[in-house]
Amino acid sequence: MTSEAPRNRPFHQVDVFSDRPYLGNPLAVVVDAEGLSGETMQHFANWTNLSETTFLLPPSDPAADYKVRIFTGSEEFPFAGHPTLGSAHTWLQAGGVPKTDGVVVQECGAGLVRVKHDAGRLAFAAPPLTRFEPVSDEVRAQLAAGLRLPEEALLDTSWLVNGPAWIGVLLESAGQVLGIEPDLVAMGDLKVGVIGPHEGDSDVDFEVRTFIARDAMTEDPVTGSFNAGAAQWLIGSGRAPNEYMAAQGTALGRAGRIHVKAEDGEIWVGGASATCIQGTVLL
Repeated sequence: MTSEAPRNRPFHQVDVFSDRPYLGNPLAVVVDAEGLSGETMQHFANWTNLSETTFLLPPSDPAADYKVRIFTGSEEFPFAGHPTLGSAHTWLQAGGVPKTDGVVVQECGAGLVRVKHDAGRLAFAAPPLTRFEPVSDEVRAQLAAGLRLPEEALLDTSWLVNGPAWIGVLLESAGQVLGIEPDLVAMGDLKVGVIGPHEGDSDVDFEVRTFIARDAMTEDPVTGSFNAGAAQWLIGSGRAPNEYMAAQGTALGRAGRIHVKAEDGEIWVGGASATCIQGTVLL
């Protein structure tokens, strides 16, 4: 499964989108992945049993600082949010020095993604949506069945594709989001992100949950790519302010916090990261 003999490679496991270690979304990072085949990467990502595993490589684009390949347990993604922040964190911790001070440029399947320090956290520039339109009536009915909700409870439903083919579902409240008990069989192949506003004295503005019914982890603890798409959707439609914070992972006992800011025509999605495991892996 590899094009060269296995060797020890630097390996980190990073917790992303939480300032309290072990309460965010873990990410496995192979720091030096040169010589590994895509088949080997996919096999290892399946073995880690995490939502995503990334592999750092020298860039092929001279404008980039490093290249990353991103795998779930079953497929490769051109872009994903928490792997972007966790990979940038790991690359910097491993001694990486960006070409431009204060900005890391990541090369991935979706192109070049900029990552910067913002208020002590790393934040990535949300890539543009490649598909942004209401879902069909058939898909809307499938969403309602998969979420076990009446169709009228789905205030808005839209394709939010920025690599992963997310569908965004807006509900009336954070309580509705937290109360979902999905029917994963009815959900089928859909990648579904659900978001609803908090009210009152909450320290966060929105509650988020994301479901990928046929993946190794059917509910993702914290999802940067969905939050990046949702930010463009909600801020663009006036449903969210230009700066807000979302919570995700609450239903799983996590404390994910996603910081969103629209600035100078771009949307930045940020969060804290912490290295929890560091060593080598034989690949």
